[in-house]
Amino acid sequence: MYSRRQFLNRFMVSTGGAFIALKTDAFARATEAIEKLNPFVSPLESASDEDFWGRIQSAFDVDRSLINLNNGGVSPSPRVVIEAFKRYIDYSNQAPSYYMWQHVEPKVETVREKLAIVFGCDTEEIAITRNDSESLQIIQLGIDFKPGDEILTTTQDYPRMLTTFNQMERRIGIKVNKVQYPTPLVNKNDYVTALKNGITPNTKLILISHTCFLTGQILPVREVCRAAHEKGIEVIVDGAHSFNHFPYTLADLECDYFGTSLHKWTYAPIGTGMLYVKRNLIKKVWPLMAASKEMEDNIRKFEEIGTHPAANHNAIAEALAFNEAIGIDRKAERFRYLHKRWINRVKKYDNVKFLIDIKDESNWAGIINFNITGVNINKLQEYLFNKHRIYVIVINFEEFKGLRVTPNVYTMLSEIDLFADVIESVARGEIKEVME
Repeated sequence: MYSRRQFLNRFMVSTGGAFIALKTDAFARATEAIEKLNPFVSPLESASDEDFWGRIQSAFDVDRSLINLNNGGVSPSPRVVIEAFKRYIDYSNQAPSYYMWQHVEPKVETVREKLAIVFGCDTEEIAITRNDSESLQIIQLGIDFKPGDEILTTTQDYPRMLTTFNQMERRIGIKVNKVQYPTPLVNKNDYVTALKNGITPNTKLILISHTCFLTGQILPVREVCRAAHEKGIEVIVDGAHSFNHFPYTLADLECDYFGTSLHKWTYAPIGTGMLYVKRNLIKKVWPLMAASKEMEDNIRKFEEIGTHPAANHNAIAEALAFNEAIGIDRKAERFRYLHKRWINRVKKYDNVKFLIDIKDESNWAGIINFNITGVNINKLQEYLFNKHRIYVIVINFEEFKGLRVTPNVYTMLSEIDLFADVIESVARGEIKEVME
């Protein structure tokens, strides 16, 4: 457990003494809350410690006139991250060709090292990108495929990644095979079996999600990777919704490639992402933008995108420190605690259907999708926002429909309770304007 001084020092940003860490009252209260935590209290027990989480909430500047339950798409950053980002921008802007390139940009190597520590891999296997889509497309478009090669994925993987493969079908002549799996996924072996059965002699690559963006289902990635490796097939894992969402490392996945967005559950600035490539595979993957031959074994070749701001990626370090101090295990249990607060009130209604097996908490953390029989989901979304300023998103997927609910560490119990009040009223049939 860090002392308050140690924790604050992790947020110090230094460029030749030019920057001084901003220690706001709200942030100081958050650090005091972390320091006061009893190290013998389990993450599950700390999930309901409102004194602790109330202080963490104060580290965010959010609009409390809006109940934001759509943190899965992109999340606010804590104040310390935004202030670091602004400081880097201001410092760089004094003379960008000197201060940004000579002082600020080199600090990306510290960020790379910190990301590698969190993910549990070698520093030379981490590239810093702008988002998960860029990370994954680097691999999708960078591997040499030939006509007739087959890609295996699922119908529930992210549309941008499927679109990338579909374009490659038209351009190169590869074939994309998409398997379905049950929703809710009660038996995780059904997912593994579906992918195993989808493998053919021509399968060259598998793309799977660690957490399904549609439902929040945490998927058995390692089992799929092991089955693929037995047949000499490489695996890309889409970790957009899993990194810093719940605890795990690379050893729990055993994948060849991994991409994520850091502006979701990591709370880094918008436009930051991470790519992992297994060391011995870097050379075979072409970068999206050209790099010199001398860089073909260098993970940094995937960062050759021309002039770009250094502030975005340097502020990632502040976000990682914030997460480390809270504890990812505590975060995951807090997410489950917030969800269970409303789930336990509405699950008694037979018409409320969850698109995830809520009984098994290894299936989910911060994302839950549900619907209500006889209720128009689009109308319910509009009612929640127009009447109560509760913001959730509709998932209109061809295999199912529902509302995706994603609270965050700054979400207050009163906000969850209001959401539960409304959903209970809907489940009882008391709000006629949302009915089919």
